[in-house]
Amino acid sequence: MEQAAQRLTRLYLGLVLYGVSMAAMVTAHVGVMPWDVLHQGLVRTGAALGLRVSLGQMTIVIGALVLLAWIPLRQRPGLGTVSNVLVIGVAVDGALHVLPVPSSVLLRAALLLAGVALNAVATALYIGARLGPGPRDGLMTGIVARTGWPVRVVRTAIEVAVVAGGWLLGGNFGPGTLVYALAIGPLVQPLLPRFQVAPLAVAAPTIAAPTIVAPSGIGSAARQVQQAEVEA
Repeated sequence: MEQAAQRLTRLYLGLVLYGVSMAAMVTAHVGVMPWDVLHQGLVRTGAALGLRVSLGQMTIVIGALVLLAWIPLRQRPGLGTVSNVLVIGVAVDGALHVLPVPSSVLLRAALLLAGVALNAVATALYIGARLGPGPRDGLMTGIVARTGWPVRVVRTAIEVAVVAGGWLLGGNFGPGTLVYALAIGPLVQPLLPRFQVAPLAVAAPTIAAPTIVAPSGIGSAARQVQQAEVEA
């Protein structure tokens, strides 16, 4: 029960912080995360067509559509997957309402770096909860599993496609996008072991082999089945 509470706390804290980090990068106006370039581009395209959708709402819509792509890939969502779709979108809209717009280039740069660092912490928290990947990460791992292509190739191809499409639609592709792409991996890697919840250990039953009495009257030793650790 205690471990389940830890998992849920880290999951939802991570998702909320993820949304805040997205809002920080958007407010800095020097480039956003790769998928947010697409989200912004779609929001602006919708506005041009008279459809008013917030960034958070578009994040939820795209997350849900990506989740549908899991079906042919035979991926199974977890609680963290569904929560990712909903919580991040709500959090980013809430944070955008309260974050002040920086008045100088230095403040924008500082907000960008703070957003990238916060995103690394948030990513390590929600991944470390072990309650399911986000829809976009699941899309990547599903394609890798079905095709056998290298993870780096698949991830790069997906992100290049969403950035290019988002930029053509008017999304904010800039130096901040490149900073995020280069820094997020090295930042998350050392944080993940610190925030990762240990898998639940389920003990296998101990089965004793029957004692066979030899003619000399000496019984054979009972064998024990070693405890197996099964990830929750």
